Amino acid sequence: MSVGQLSNLNGFVPFVSSSLWNTDISAAPVDPNSSNYINYIGSSVTVHPDFGSGEWAGSSIGIPYQVVASSQPEATIQLGAYPDESDPGPMPIPPKALIEGYPASGNGDRHVLVLEKDGCWLYELYNAHRLSSKKWSADSTAVWDMTIDPQRPYTWTSADAAGLPIFVGLARYDEVAAGAINHALRFTVPSTQQAFTAPATHWASSNTNPDAPPMGTRLRLKASFDIASFSPQNQVILTALKRYGMILADNGSAIYISGAPDSRWDNSDLGQLKTLVGSDFEVVQMGTIYSNSNPPPAGSAPTINSFAPVQSTIRRGQPVALNWDVSGANYNLLSGVGPVRGTSIQVRPKKTTTYILVSTNQFGRSTSTTKVTVH
Repeated sequence: MSVGQLSNLNGFVPFVSSSLWNTDISAAPVDPNSSNYINYIGSSVTVHPDFGSGEWAGSSIGIPYQVVASSQPEATIQLGAYPDESDPGPMPIPPKALIEGYPASGNGDRHVLVLEKDGCWLYELYNAHRLSSKKWSADSTAVWDMTIDPQRPYTWTSADAAGLPIFVGLARYDEVAAGAINHALRFTVPSTQQAFTAPATHWASSNTNPDAPPMGTRLRLKASFDIASFSPQNQVILTALKRYGMILADNGSAIYISGAPDSRWDNSDLGQLKTLVGSDFEVVQMGTIYSNSNPPPAGSAPTINSFAPVQSTIRRGQPVALNWDVSGANYNLLSGVGPVRGTSIQVRPKKTTTYILVSTNQFGRSTSTTKVTVH
């Protein structure tokens, strides 16, 4: 991945090929309730590409991102509305990170998306505000390991309402220019069901109508839809919608497809996508739909068998290894450090420090603390 704002990923696709985001569903069965879902969304509702070049009402068009290296200084994160379902910092958020809606971010979702290329981690913030060069606030945060097929705990949100990653569902110009989008896209509808299906983990509705689409619903452009008259740029997008579809991630405007802003988008050409309507799509057969009446499976949060320093007392500036043994975790976070892999890391505390290990899987979160005394 190239470092910079709205930079080129050079063909890199986050998550493993078996991820539902990266799975070819062109031959998957149609959901038995597909027609009712489409009618609920609106069979005559027009598709809207929610990305482009330039500005609309003073704001950029789309959800921006930035790629940083492991040398990017980390910032602390002050959590707001959803601390119990957020991943704690620190996070390598640049002081001038692009906020959704820039340059006039206003009161929208204000997402901040940062990809750290060397460790291959994705950091996402919702309702982000820069407090200082080394501190941000956010109502919710999520850290994603881009080398695996990660999942939030069941019923947890993320920086997106459905508990999904945002970046992986964006249409990006560098992909279109390269000739292929190799993943599903993200989209919104005005009203969703109080339910979710994989890969989503969270609902954001009190609507129990069985014809309302649950979070995680995947729409696919019908194979019979003729894309020959569209531009090469739009054919790349339409081909992705046939092969990978688009995944319902949030409540919003009807069939708004998400993408990243880029000065190279041709807005007039993208506007041709608005000739598509809801009836041009079908719903791919879903897996289990979880709701209040059919809750997700219960299981055990990770087990932290041990977490301790090699030496509990050191001199100021002396390196010391922190070792841990964890069972059943999808990912681990260490206070003052961020996400960690493996079973050990070396730290150099300048003062007596209590470290917190946070281990998470699809069933919940476990924590453990250890102290390093500095003389």
